[in-house]
Amino acid sequence: MPRKKKAPASDGASEGPASKTAKAQHTGPACLCSDSPASLFQSLIHPMGQEEFFSDFWEKKPLHLQRSDPATASYYQSLFQLSDMKTMCAQGLEYARDLNVCRCINGKKKVLNKVGRVNYKILNNDFHQKKATIQFHQPQRFKDELWRIQEKLECFFGALVGSNVYMTPQESQGLPPHYDDVEVFILQLEGEKRWRLYPPTVPLAREYGLEPEHRIGTPTHDIILKAGDLLYFPRGTIHQAETLAGVAHSTHMTLSTYQNMAWGNLLLDVFPSMLFDTMQSDISMRQGMPRRHLLGPGGDLDTDKRMAACLRGLADRLESGAIGTNSTEMRRDFVTSRLPPYSQEEEETAPSGKIPELKDSVRLRFKDHMVITVEPNQEKTDEATELVIFVLHSLRNQRDVHMMGSSDPEDDKEGSQGLRFPVSYLKALRQLQEADTLTVDQVELPSDEAKLNVALALWTEGLLEVCNI
Repeated sequence: MPRKKKAPASDGASEGPASKTAKAQHTGPACLCSDSPASLFQSLIHPMGQEEFFSDFWEKKPLHLQRSDPATASYYQSLFQLSDMKTMCAQGLEYARDLNVCRCINGKKKVLNKVGRVNYKILNNDFHQKKATIQFHQPQRFKDELWRIQEKLECFFGALVGSNVYMTPQESQGLPPHYDDVEVFILQLEGEKRWRLYPPTVPLAREYGLEPEHRIGTPTHDIILKAGDLLYFPRGTIHQAETLAGVAHSTHMTLSTYQNMAWGNLLLDVFPSMLFDTMQSDISMRQGMPRRHLLGPGGDLDTDKRMAACLRGLADRLESGAIGTNSTEMRRDFVTSRLPPYSQEEEETAPSGKIPELKDSVRLRFKDHMVITVEPNQEKTDEATELVIFVLHSLRNQRDVHMMGSSDPEDDKEGSQGLRFPVSYLKALRQLQEADTLTVDQVELPSDEAKLNVALALWTEGLLEVCNI
């Protein structure tokens, strides 16, 4: 464990080109604005604008935003605080699944978890007497305000957004230096915490990794986060944090996103369908490979050249629009794993208003919570491949397992809500998705019966409403 040092006397940001500190002094919202996904993210990074953030910091370098507004600090504290743990423990939390108790000792993480249900008195003793950090997993499962925030952020990023809360007593450190495979936004909720950030050894890392103290070098940033402050850093950034002497405790929350959202992940998803489509129309892709290729050692130069030519041809067809990309598995995984829409009552996501008729004006509801995919029909395995349309949505996803996985496969099935349509319905579904409103009889399908059927199916799922004035 690194030797304790006196807290820096600076304003909280290190010098150098990779550092930025912004101060907000009663110049904007005192809390996060959830009017829309964009307004929520803008309030999260206030006073910085989104254009500057994404051009200068996103996936590039850390950002520290200082907030001196007491209202902001008070709002952050309301999201979660150490005193909430007593109530949380009464809800049947379990070690490892819902929280970890740990401490960094001599540069190594020591896990102090017990077995089974969490007992608050024992947890409180570990915190105060053993100076252990409490790492509380995915508090949006229990806190409505965090559900509201993370649901909007998932709409903004089009990616899963997880969270953890870390409570660390004074003169203690919970985790050794490490890097993560997610973009991280840290909200300081209570107290203060010292953060040291180091250059990545694996820029934009694809997985979590530890780094020993002797390899990480000198910090690029040495920051004291105070209540109301925000710190962002890209995946791969090496970091460690500690609560200093004189600070009763620190509570901070991490919002994390963009795990497995790289171009490489997209290519892994779309390549199978692109290759399949190209083989259907390009005879050169259907010609046989050399005899005995599978018996050879591989790496044959002529074979590699032929493979490269196939890939160049695939790229040309993609660039010309002859084939398209369809990220089916990534879309499906996102929409069936994400948070359901934030609502106070279940009825808010149920079928709304009157049943649609031909002359009714209609609009889609919860557009950010639905995706349209084109997939092979898995029910006909003994016939030629038939494509079908799936309209998937997250209206009935289970909030209590968000970002937690499930040991029961039936739970995953419950979250996989959706509708199936013939591939000929794709244009009509895209039309509904892109329009603000339109009448049912304007839907681009060949018969009134088909128009009513698609409207009724979407209405029954809670995805469409009649909006006659």
